[in-house]
Amino acid sequence: MKKKLILLSSLGLLISACSQLELRQEEVLDVSPVDSQKQEISWKNVTTQFVTRGEVTFAYRELGAHNKGVPVVFLVHLGAVLDNWDPRVVDGFAAKHHIVAFDNRGVGASSGEPADSIEQMAMDAITFIKAKGFQKVDLFGFSMGGMIAQEVVQMEPQLVRKMIIAGTGPAGGEGIKDVPSVTYVDMFRGYFTFQDPKQFLFFTRSPVGIRAGKEFLARIKLRKENRDKEITLSAFFAQLKAIKNWGMKEPEDLSKILHPVLVANGDNDRMVPTKNTHDLARRLPNSELVVYPDSGHGAIFQFHVDFVPKSLKFLTR
Repeated sequence: MKKKLILLSSLGLLISACSQLELRQEEVLDVSPVDSQKQEISWKNVTTQFVTRGEVTFAYRELGAHNKGVPVVFLVHLGAVLDNWDPRVVDGFAAKHHIVAFDNRGVGASSGEPADSIEQMAMDAITFIKAKGFQKVDLFGFSMGGMIAQEVVQMEPQLVRKMIIAGTGPAGGEGIKDVPSVTYVDMFRGYFTFQDPKQFLFFTRSPVGIRAGKEFLARIKLRKENRDKEITLSAFFAQLKAIKNWGMKEPEDLSKILHPVLVANGDNDRMVPTKNTHDLARRLPNSELVVYPDSGHGAIFQFHVDFVPKSLKFLTR
C-alpha cells in the first residue's frame, strides 16, 4: 500500500511538472503575433459555454454554427481538455461545418465524477448531444475519443450520420490494454529529457516527427486567455482504467455498424498500435482507410494539411 501511494504521488508530481514544461516550451515556440484590435473568432479565442443535463454541467466550445448541415461533435483523447485540440484541425473543420467540442464529465471545466469506463463516457457523450438539442450528428473521435465514438454509434445508431476515428482501435484490440504502461514510460521520458510527453506519445523520433511534434505543441498553446482547467489526477487515472478495460474486452461485432467511417492513423503508432487501424478498416463494412507515413499517434495533427480536406470531402459526400 505504501509503495502504491508513493507511485501515485510521484505520478501526480510528474503530471504537474509536465504541465509546467508545456508552458516553458510555449515561451520558446509560440511567437505568433496577436492583433488585439481585430480578431476573428477561432479556436484560440472562442468563448467557453456550458450546458446542464441532470447533475452534470458540460463545458463546451462551438464554432461554425452558421454553416448548415449536421454538426460535428469532437470526442477528445486521454488526459485532454478543450485546449488540447489542434487549432489547425478545429478551425479547418469549422470553415465548412458546425463543430462542437466538450469536456468529458469530471474533466476540465465540466462537473461531476470522472467516468472510468468507455461505455459511461459514451453515455455522457449522448447526454451532451441531446442536451444541445441535436437530432443527428457526425462524430470525430481521436484516440480514446474513437473508442467512445464506437460505443455511441452502437448505443444510439440513429443519432449518428458519419464517423471519423483516428489513432484508435476496437475493443480488445492488440496492445490497447498496454496504453497505461506506454503512457507512464513516456511521461517519465518527457520529464527526464525536459520535453512534453506528447512529443514521444504522438510523434515519431525521426527529424520530421520531432519537428511536427514541436509545431503541434506550439499550436495548442496559441490560446492565451480563458484556458480550460487541466485534468485532475483522479480523472486521468479513471481514463487509464477505462482504456485498459476496453483493451481487455471481448471483440465486438463491428459489422453491425453500417455508417460511413473514415479511419486514420500514422504508420508507426506506439500508443495504440497501427495494426488496430487496419483491423477497424477491415471489420467496419463501410469504411475508408488513411495511413500517413513516418508518423505516429498524432498523425492527423502532423498531416493536418491533408487530413482536414480529406475529412471535409468525406463529410460532404
